[in-house]
Amino acid sequence: MLKRAGAWLAARPLVRAFLWGMASALGLPPVHLLPVLLFSIPAFIRLIGAAKSWKQVALTGWLFGFGLGLAGLYWITEPILTELATFWWLVPFAAPLLAAAVAFYSIIPALAARAVKPGFGRLLVFAGAWSAANLVQQFAFSGFPWNLWGTDWTIPGTVGDVLIQPAALMGVQGMTLLTVLLAGLPMFGRRGLAVLVAVLLVWAGYGWHRLQTPVTGTNVTLALVQPDFPVPGSYDRAALLARWQQLLAMSQAGLSNGATAVVWPEAASPWLLDSDAVARQELAAVTGTAPVLAGSLRRVSATDFRNSLVVTDGPLPAVAIYDKWKLVPFGEYTPKWIPLKIIPDMLGGGFTPGPGPKTLHIPGLPPVGPLICYEAIFSGQIVDEHDRPDWLVNVTDDAWFGNSAGPRQHFADARLRAVEEGLPLARDANSGITAMFNAFGHVEAYLPLNSQGVLVTSLPGKLPPPLFARVGLVIPAMLAFMATVSGVLISILT
Repeated sequence: MLKRAGAWLAARPLVRAFLWGMASALGLPPVHLLPVLLFSIPAFIRLIGAAKSWKQVALTGWLFGFGLGLAGLYWITEPILTELATFWWLVPFAAPLLAAAVAFYSIIPALAARAVKPGFGRLLVFAGAWSAANLVQQFAFSGFPWNLWGTDWTIPGTVGDVLIQPAALMGVQGMTLLTVLLAGLPMFGRRGLAVLVAVLLVWAGYGWHRLQTPVTGTNVTLALVQPDFPVPGSYDRAALLARWQQLLAMSQAGLSNGATAVVWPEAASPWLLDSDAVARQELAAVTGTAPVLAGSLRRVSATDFRNSLVVTDGPLPAVAIYDKWKLVPFGEYTPKWIPLKIIPDMLGGGFTPGPGPKTLHIPGLPPVGPLICYEAIFSGQIVDEHDRPDWLVNVTDDAWFGNSAGPRQHFADARLRAVEEGLPLARDANSGITAMFNAFGHVEAYLPLNSQGVLVTSLPGKLPPPLFARVGLVIPAMLAFMATVSGVLISILT
């Protein structure tokens, strides 16, 4: 029977492309089965070379990307399940449609690799084009840089701490390029495997050496509140009052345990703290003048609503405000490039985006760079380059995605942002995973997924800006360009 199944697959290269794409998703968080890339990427490149036409090359690329996206983004269906009575019809389509859209980026490296002859040059071109396609994915159609193979290295514990340090040099996009190159080396026999081992040793050696860098701490202690509110939850006044009282009690508990500032997750406040003086007075009665960085919606006008971080330190107006600028398509707004209102806008017209990355200067705290929800996945786009912060705070509500890979992948992305910027990052999630990362991406303390609690933790110190923080996405863009050009030259000259 296995022999018959093997023969059936051997005769269907397009099916194999799809299956290898799905298999490659096993390298992503939270599975981290990186060795699967040693098989899936060489198999994909061979399928590209064996395709009988350019059309089949493109279809092979798309099917591989579709398999990767379907397995890596299955969790996108979870929010629909919270409103099943209304959106039941979307359940079979949500993940496949998103995966189908993202899969078009995989056509770029497939076509590029086929344009050169087999050999090491083809691998270089493929790796460079794959990384370039990931960069396009970060910016095109509002951007969605998810399922990047560079995140595969965010293995929990010391091993992951060591292996994610190259992100300080080249960012997750550069790590993705290097990952593709390494995974393709087994195609070249013993020499390829020897180079693979040598590079991994250098990689690990650099990571271990970097982790020995001393860092001075701070005198700030944060209370990261993880209330584990249900989603979507009830919006009647009794439920909102109960939610408010829970936030106040948890904040008081954090301050009683030595915290000097409190953080609430995304949109946690049931009241509009920016404009609600009564709510600020009630909050101040509990927290005094301690800074509270509260996820809260904000109304600027009758048609201008924002997803914000509102900072208070008493009953007076907010001392700082940050408005989310990377909004979630179809969840917080409908993109203008969508001709039809397929999914209704929130609040009648969607949220208004903020102006971009911003550093907040809060009395009693070091300058902080806020990130709301999936803004943390945008490598190289998270800090104000003209007013660099000393630490980062990421507030989010991953409860919408249940006990799936989604919250864990989001957590891994935030960990890499700490390494790239050389800054500690406090992550406060409604249902978890709440954590404190130091500037090396090491998890200093955390609260697990789907639990309730207050994480009282010291804020670690910052590092000098690493290379990636200083230069940014130019580095992976140049690496992608150099790999592609080198591959073309090697292919021509050999």
